[in-house]
Amino acid sequence: MAGALTIVMDAVRAADHDRYLSALYAPADKRDALVSLYAFNAEVAGVRDRIHEPLPGEVRLQWWRDVIAAEGDADTGNPIADALRATIAGNGLPKAAFDNMLEARIFDLYDDPIPSRTDLEGYCGETAAALIQLAAMVLDPVSAPRFADLAGRAGCAQAITGLLLLLPLHRRRGQCFVPADILAAAGTSPEAFVKGEDEAAAKRAVAAMIALAREHLNAFEQAAPTLPVPLRPAFLPLALTRAYLDKMEKAGLSPLGAIVKLSTIGRHWVLLRHAMRGWTAL
Repeated sequence: MAGALTIVMDAVRAADHDRYLSALYAPADKRDALVSLYAFNAEVAGVRDRIHEPLPGEVRLQWWRDVIAAEGDADTGNPIADALRATIAGNGLPKAAFDNMLEARIFDLYDDPIPSRTDLEGYCGETAAALIQLAAMVLDPVSAPRFADLAGRAGCAQAITGLLLLLPLHRRRGQCFVPADILAAAGTSPEAFVKGEDEAAAKRAVAAMIALAREHLNAFEQAAPTLPVPLRPAFLPLALTRAYLDKMEKAGLSPLGAIVKLSTIGRHWVLLRHAMRGWTAL
C-alpha cells in the first residue's frame, strides 16, 4: 500500500506541483485523500496530452466513470484509481461531482470554441471549483457546504489563470479556451486567435481574461478571511493566482507566447504565508 501511495504522490508532484505543495500543509491524516483527488484531476486534465484523438480520449474518461460508479472495493490495478475510490468511500464524497467533472473534460478533447463567459465559468465550476469543494469536504465535512459559493469564485479565478498559463500550448494545438463573446468584443475570433492573426486584438482578449480572473479572485479574497482554518489547505493553491496574474501583466511577459512561471522559492513563501495566516481582510 505504501508503494501505491508513493506512486500517487509522485504523480501529483510531477503533474501539478502547486497542488502538491499545498497538500503538504494539510493535516497528515488528510493528506493522502487530498493527493488522490489531485492525482485524479491531473489524470483527467491530461487525457488530451496523452491520447491525441477524441474518441479514445472519451473511452478513457468513460473508464474513470465506470471505476468511480462501481460498487465494492476490488482493486482496479491502477494506484490512482484505487486511492481515489478509497477517498470517495472513506469521506462520503458525492460521485455525481466526479461524473460532472468527467463530462466537462470531454470538452478538452475537441477544438470547439467556448461560446460565452457564462459557459467558461460553468466549465470552471465543474472542474477547478468542484475539486476545491471536494477537498474541503475531506478536510471539514461540516463546514465545507457553507463555503461552496466561495469555492466557485476560487475555482473560476484559478482555472481561468491556469488556462492563461497554458495559452501557448493550446494555440499550438489549435484549441481556444477564450470565450467567443470576449474575442468578439476584442475584435477577433477563435480562428484568428489560434492562428496568431491580429496580435493587438489577441492582447485585448487576454487582458479581458486577466480582468475576469481578477474579478473572481477579488470576490474570493473579500470573503476569504472567514474561511475556517481547517479548510485553508483546500483553497491554498489559489494563493499563487495573484502572483501569476501580476507576472502576466509585466512588459514582455505576455502569456500569448511565453510560459509564465514563478520561482520555486517564491511559490514556497506565498504558500507558507497563506497556510499560516490565511487571507487578511482587504
